[in-house]
Amino acid sequence: MSQFTESEERRELRKAVASLGAKYGEKYFHEAAAEGRKTTELWAEAGRLGYLGVSIPEEFGGGGGDIGDLAAVCEELATAGCPLLLMVVSPAIVGTTIAQYGTQEQKERWLPGLADGTATYAFSITEPDAGSNSHNIVTHAEKAEDGSWVLNGTKTYISGVDEASHLLVVARYSDARTGKLKPALFMVPTDADGFTKQQIEMGVVSPEKQFTLFFDDVRVAADALVGQEDAGLEQLFAGLNPERIMAASMATGTARWAIRKAVAYAKEREVWGKPIGAHQAISHPLARLHIDVEMARLLTQKAAALYAAGDLMGAGEAANMAKVAAGEAAAKAVDQAIQTHGGNGLALEYGLVQAVASSRLSNIAPVSKEMALNFVAQFSLGLPKSY
Repeated sequence: MSQFTESEERRELRKAVASLGAKYGEKYFHEAAAEGRKTTELWAEAGRLGYLGVSIPEEFGGGGGDIGDLAAVCEELATAGCPLLLMVVSPAIVGTTIAQYGTQEQKERWLPGLADGTATYAFSITEPDAGSNSHNIVTHAEKAEDGSWVLNGTKTYISGVDEASHLLVVARYSDARTGKLKPALFMVPTDADGFTKQQIEMGVVSPEKQFTLFFDDVRVAADALVGQEDAGLEQLFAGLNPERIMAASMATGTARWAIRKAVAYAKEREVWGKPIGAHQAISHPLARLHIDVEMARLLTQKAAALYAAGDLMGAGEAANMAKVAAGEAAAKAVDQAIQTHGGNGLALEYGLVQAVASSRLSNIAPVSKEMALNFVAQFSLGLPKSY
């Protein structure tokens, strides 16, 4: 089998997920977002069918696959017009981190719910004054005499907190031996005393909401710590390669969705006696976008394969490149699809204008295009670090 061909199992997985996505579609997604509802029905069915848990180890109820399988699910749902943002967060970041660093008891407690879709967890790292500089995180965890932890601090632009039972929180604690601040990860219940959230009003059309979080003497048990106290940056970044791979997959799915809508319209809309798709001013931009998307997909699949093979540095390089390529493709594809539709592209009934902000967001989050380019410049090209 060619190394550029996905396995038969993954291709079958894509077909099955595409069928599920078509059952719901963009109309369901947009109506849910406009009415302030969640995509609960789709999430629940995807969980029951095992799609959300494809990368969770089999012993905890998952499919035992790798991040490439989960990314395929994410991409196909986005291609169907149903991009599920919390797939990037809950099974990918939190699930990967717990599976890699959690104790046996933690895995048994938190992974089965991820596998069948009955549990949703959020990831909390970004802070108002830290941005992409994780070294400046000030949310602090202090270890009490009884072994419990007390958290204080603020997080912002955290997705899906209103849907999650727990947050995987990145905090820093003072190492008793060295006195240095080190990162540590904690599973914090969203109903914990001292924890509050405030929704951020966004222009993005999405069922998932964004929040600013406040931790005021939030106490969690000793077993809320995921991983070792001294694991440092290694465990902090464990979920970030999967995050970038998943974000790239969602972006390529969005781009495929937009191109498909543009092509369908270009075939049926006629001017001067022929479909507008016969004109190169329409066809060439769409052809170029198709090429861009296929390149981004290949980079994403490469990143997933390297990650599954344990080549974390290679996966990081490919994941950052994929994130840039896919983010740009998504934003361009939605813009070109609107241009292809002309004035109809801005009419709600055609379903494209709703995706403008979310496709633009793909260049910003979960890591900005500029920070991803910094990584490539430094590690791929050997250029001096700029920050």
